Amino acid sequence: MITIIQSDPQVPAGVFAAYLEERHILYRTVRLYAGEALPPPSLADAIIVLGGNMGVDDERQYPFLLPLKVFMRSAVDAGGYLLGICLGGQLLAAVAGGRCTSGARGEKGLSLVNLTAAATANDPLLAGLPQSFYAFQWHNDSFDPPPAATLLASSAICPGQAFRFGNAWGVQFHPEVDAVIVADWCGRVASAQSLARAFADAEAEHQEMAVRLLGNFLAAAGELPAVHSRSDRRQMPAN
Repeated sequence: MITIIQSDPQVPAGVFAAYLEERHILYRTVRLYAGEALPPPSLADAIIVLGGNMGVDDERQYPFLLPLKVFMRSAVDAGGYLLGICLGGQLLAAVAGGRCTSGARGEKGLSLVNLTAAATANDPLLAGLPQSFYAFQWHNDSFDPPPAATLLASSAICPGQAFRFGNAWGVQFHPEVDAVIVADWCGRVASAQSLARAFADAEAEHQEMAVRLLGNFLAAAGELPAVHSRSDRRQMPAN
């Protein structure tokens, strides 16, 4: 079963949840902020760890972060398929030996993400994406990938936009957001209204990127046939 881990009520699965529901793909959401318990990693065939407003070391304020780190490390050690988004990517970097920093590399709004040669050569998560594409960002913290990881993408401000560590990937940008989520986030920041309008104009292309990325991840995890073109995507019934 696909397991989505949500740490923040304001950071839902958005486009990812819609994709799974439209294709009748079975998944569950574990809402850590509501006190829901993590399953054993062995029962999660593919894991998606969403973002959140907290930092990776805010365990005193958010006690669920410590068991989440243990869960993620166990999944990675067992060769499980995991995708960490924003905070999820930072947590993956932290448990795999990387480093997270705050401040200078923060981004908000759409930014141009550039794939590395390693990504375009043979990375299954980013296969089929253009060399450069716009993705929505909403972060102050950022990760330095673990030494044993492969850097897959960067932006002008934040050099760590995506990395791979075994069967786990971390991305700094937010592929899962839709216009409703972006409007909610931007509505909480007085100077961010123009960012929401810019995203609304680019939402169709952003969603195409998100669907490609999620389809690639599920295919790598054996949850979906490999995605080669839009016409190749077939529904997978729940069982």
